Amino acid sequence: MSTIAATLRGEGWLERYFGFAARGTTFAQDTMAGATTFVVMSYIIFVNPIILTGVTHPPLGKPLVFGAVLTSTCLVAGVMSILMGLTTNYAYAIAPGMGLNAVVAYGLVASGKASFPEAMGLVVLEGVAMVLLAVTGLRELIFKAIPLELKKAIAIGIGLFIAFIGLYNSGIIQSLPASAGQPVTLGSFTTWPIFVTIFGIIFTFALRAIRFRGDLIVGIVGTTVVATIINSSVVNHRAFGTATATWPGWHHFYARPDFSLLGNISLHSFSNTQLGVIASLVWVFSLFLSDFFDFSGTAIGVGKQAGYVDQDGNIPKFKKALVVDGAAAMAGGFASSSSATTFIESGSGVAAGGRTGWVAVVAGLLFFPFMFISPLIGMVPAQATAAALVVVGWLMISTLTEMEGEAEGQAASKLAGIDFHDLAIGLSAALAIMVMPFTYSITNGIGFGFITYTVICAARREWKRIHPFMWVVTGAFVLYFLVPLLQQHVSWFGGHI
Repeated sequence: MSTIAATLRGEGWLERYFGFAARGTTFAQDTMAGATTFVVMSYIIFVNPIILTGVTHPPLGKPLVFGAVLTSTCLVAGVMSILMGLTTNYAYAIAPGMGLNAVVAYGLVASGKASFPEAMGLVVLEGVAMVLLAVTGLRELIFKAIPLELKKAIAIGIGLFIAFIGLYNSGIIQSLPASAGQPVTLGSFTTWPIFVTIFGIIFTFALRAIRFRGDLIVGIVGTTVVATIINSSVVNHRAFGTATATWPGWHHFYARPDFSLLGNISLHSFSNTQLGVIASLVWVFSLFLSDFFDFSGTAIGVGKQAGYVDQDGNIPKFKKALVVDGAAAMAGGFASSSSATTFIESGSGVAAGGRTGWVAVVAGLLFFPFMFISPLIGMVPAQATAAALVVVGWLMISTLTEMEGEAEGQAASKLAGIDFHDLAIGLSAALAIMVMPFTYSITNGIGFGFITYTVICAARREWKRIHPFMWVVTGAFVLYFLVPLLQQHVSWFGGHI
């Protein structure tokens, strides 16, 4: 009995493996921290299936099934979080990434550029690129090649994109016909769905204001309950229909996990007329950039808080973490959950005192039970996730703000992280930020930003500001934007290998 008790206290093999005492924590503290991380990031269980199944009539191929996407989401998040914890002993939890899922759903599939299997095939290749980057040590090259301000602009643009998706899908923003003279406007605030959306936004923002841990998941659940009561008891299912915001019945809460999406990938995008070789490679590169900078920023931000970053700004075992994150992207594509990456919400577990990989292991284990209750999670309408998407977008936009070091007797001051008075930096960053939500494409935003930066620096003959890698990438993006023109006028450029 004493041996069992010691193990439960973290004094057995868990202590030897994770080294709680050496990190200044305990088994119990890291277990609670893992639960905290899970609660804060668990909104992805609801949001990811909604985004990926939001394309109900894709121009190419078939739509994804909600239950199957939910199963893949939980499976990938659970397995890869556990792998990260066991491999690196860091408190980094993993799940399908916000922003990247929108790229797959709207940038690739809804636009008719690729089917879901083809889009997920590109995600797998992006993960392969991440792993190769880690193994070969080329990450330093990319870090040095791309100006910091452009990296921030990419994150900000993705944040605006995510927030726009939440507001549009919920009905707060709605499109107008071309004859109206403007593309979008506010939705009608006299409908029940808009009422539910506004309730969810106010409720979630209030929880965030009082620093309630798990505000996003509680906001989603609370708003879903309100929507279901209104839909079932007030308007007789006329507001949300019978597919969502409807009680599934006690005997329908459980469902077997649907693993049908595992391995449902294709590389035919390289040979179809919608993308072709060049465009497919540029999409892989864009996905890679988004994932790479997302992971690097998260790893360093959470790592500083946890004490992983040394005095030189490096993280020991960072290469292992990068390999696992790349493998997570591959796993996300293989399971059709979109690219999985390290979540910034891992910082909540660190803030709760978590310091070891056991935090990630616990968070990962807690994802598995949700694979069995897809009918219950299927109740969640898009209106219930709008607030979560806006908050996530805000968190990504906050990348713009930096803290200047504390002076004697003075608190740290906040600074804008992008010098918009510098034409090369400011205009390229602004275009990257604006083009992403305006064109529903992260790739377009990155391309406009990179090309603008290179052109302005070249026009000013500021050659030293242009890294050789930037020339190559800019050329690739120019070719990417010319692909439709070339496909129309150059016979051998029809997209076929």
